[in-house]
Amino acid sequence: MAGQDNRLGILLMIATTLVFSIQDVLTRHLAESYSPLMVVMIRYWAFGLFVIVLAARAPGGLRAAARTSQPVIQILRGLLLAAEIVIMALAFIHLGLVETHAVFTAYPLIVAALSGPVLGEKVGWRRWSAIAAGFFGILIILQPGRGALQPAAVIPLAAAAIFATYALLTRYASRKDSARTCFFWTGVSGAVAMTGVGLWVWEPMAPNDWIWMAALSLAGLLGHWLLIRSYAVAEASVVQPFAYMQLPFAAFLGIIIFNESLRPNVATGAAIIVAAGVFTLWRERQTR
Repeated sequence: MAGQDNRLGILLMIATTLVFSIQDVLTRHLAESYSPLMVVMIRYWAFGLFVIVLAARAPGGLRAAARTSQPVIQILRGLLLAAEIVIMALAFIHLGLVETHAVFTAYPLIVAALSGPVLGEKVGWRRWSAIAAGFFGILIILQPGRGALQPAAVIPLAAAAIFATYALLTRYASRKDSARTCFFWTGVSGAVAMTGVGLWVWEPMAPNDWIWMAALSLAGLLGHWLLIRSYAVAEASVVQPFAYMQLPFAAFLGIIIFNESLRPNVATGAAIIVAAGVFTLWRERQTR
């Protein structure tokens, strides 16, 4: 495709994962002192303003961005993403960044598993084998048969399932709506929903924490901008595998900043999940 630069796209995706990892550090720091609902609500205010400004500056303005024949699906997408972000914040508090991201990396495998029955896409035996291997990796992390499974361990798995559903609905919605419309509804509906629940748990925030909150909001905006640029300059199938870089970045920051540990079973299981996910993305690219 003319005008594409896959190398630049890969670098932008790696930068995206680094910024999102920093965002997760800030989220955990704030969510340990304040309600995750309030933290995510304020973050969504910045995100919602960001998508509105982008839409207003594009051809056709806000009316063109908001135009859709499937508003229920678009709103549901926004609600699912907001719920996933809140659940991830809870996981950061109870499990830390390392184990949360190790389990959450399974979401592309859940997408692949459900893309057949939900979207009618063909999933061959090779991808099914990769999906099975990925879920075996999850079992290695959770260790359900050794008494090591704690209830909090299912929180990031629930977040992965919700995010996978969001991704599937995004694929479905994009058959009729543009990426610009999907992005607009994601930000606006999420901001409205989080305001509806977040205001009920509002509490005064210390002046220093407002600085961290501003940094969190800016990290979110920068991360989304880098992500948009990455997909704009390169093929999605080329840059998507590099989204897994968020796992080592987040793990490194969790270990350095929060003194977390990387247990051998978590490292082994995460490696299996990532390998299975990359293979699934590669097979999807080959099929297309």
